[in-house]
Amino acid sequence: MTGALFAPASLAAAIPETRMSAQMIRQLSSALANDHHFEDHFETEVWMTDMNRRLTPFLPDADQRLELLKGIQREALRASLNLQLVLSVIDVESRFLSKARSSAGAEGLMQVMPFWKKEIGRDSDDLFDPDTNLRYGCTILAWYLKVEKGDVTRALARYNGSTGKTRYPEQVMTRWDTRWWIEG
Repeated sequence: MTGALFAPASLAAAIPETRMSAQMIRQLSSALANDHHFEDHFETEVWMTDMNRRLTPFLPDADQRLELLKGIQREALRASLNLQLVLSVIDVESRFLSKARSSAGAEGLMQVMPFWKKEIGRDSDDLFDPDTNLRYGCTILAWYLKVEKGDVTRALARYNGSTGKTRYPEQVMTRWDTRWWIEG
C-alpha cells in the first residue's frame, strides 16, 4: 500500500493520515481556540458524584478529581462524545496520570502524539496540561468517529494507530462495560 503509515498498536491519537484532512486540522484548531461552557443540571451533579466515587482509587485528591471530571464533561460534550467512552479511553491510555508519556512519545491523559501541535500550528501547547490534552484527545476521537460513521471500534482503532485491529478497542470497551457504564 503506497503512502500508508503503519504504527505499533500502542500509539494513541497516533499517526496522521497520509493526506491529513484540512477539515480535521481546521476543526482541531477551532476547538483549541473556542472555549465552551455548559450549564450544570441535576443530571450533571448525579454523574459527577457517581464518577467522583469511581475515580477515587485513581486520583485520591478530591479537588483534582473534580477538576478532571469537569474537564471531561466540558470536552466530551463539546465534541459530542459519550462521557463514559472518554473516561474509558483515559483509563486505558494513562490510568488518569496527566503526566503520562508512552514509549512512542504520546503525552498526557489521552496520550496525544505531539505532532498534532505542529499540524495545527500550536507548537507551544502543553499536552501534559489536562484541559489542553482533553481538548485535543476529544476532538481527535470525535473526528475519527465521524470518519468511521459512528463505528466506535473502528474509530478507537484509528485513535490508537491500530486501524484494522481490535485489541485496543476491546480494551476500551471492556473498561467501559466493567468500570464506567451507567445503568438506565
